[in-house]
Order: sequence, then C-alpha cells, then structure tokens
Amino acid sequence: MKLKKGFVLREVAGETVVVPVEAELNFNGMITLNEAAKVLWSVLENETSTEDLVKAILSEFDVDEKTAQNDVDAFVQKLKGLDFLE
Repeated sequence: MKLKKGFVLREVAGETVVVPVEAELNFNGMITLNEAAKVLWSVLENETSTEDLVKAILSEFDVDEKTAQNDVDAFVQKLKGLDFLE
C-alpha cells in the first residue's frame, strides 16, 4: 500500500499538516497529524506493508505490539475511507 500522489506534508506553527496539492484528489482541507500519524504518513510515502508500519511505530514509541497494530489498522482504515491510498 502507498499514499496517492498529490499531498504535501509541512510543519506549520509547530504542527504537522498535510494538504492536497492536486485537483484530482477529492479532498478540500488540511489534515493535522500527531507524532504517530506523522511517522506512518512518512512510511506510506513509499510502497509498504502493514507489518512495516507496525515496526515503524514500535521503533519510535514505547508501546506494545498489539497497541501498535490497533493504531496502524485504525490509521489505514481512515486513509482508505478518505481514498488516500493507491
């Protein structure tokens, strides 16, 4: 899985935000990411697997594998619901 092209991740006023920059994306707005979402978003900029996303969370945060898996699943489902993944 991988993020669709057309998004830009930026730091604005101490917050990490994502904005669409291509007209083909069906999203008008801005998304604010927390630290975990920022890590996942960065990994998803390249083709990756759910397992790699879980590993990224486990390497960055002091959480157990089940919590990491649940967080990854929730984030991926949200992105799928917004049609942000290829």
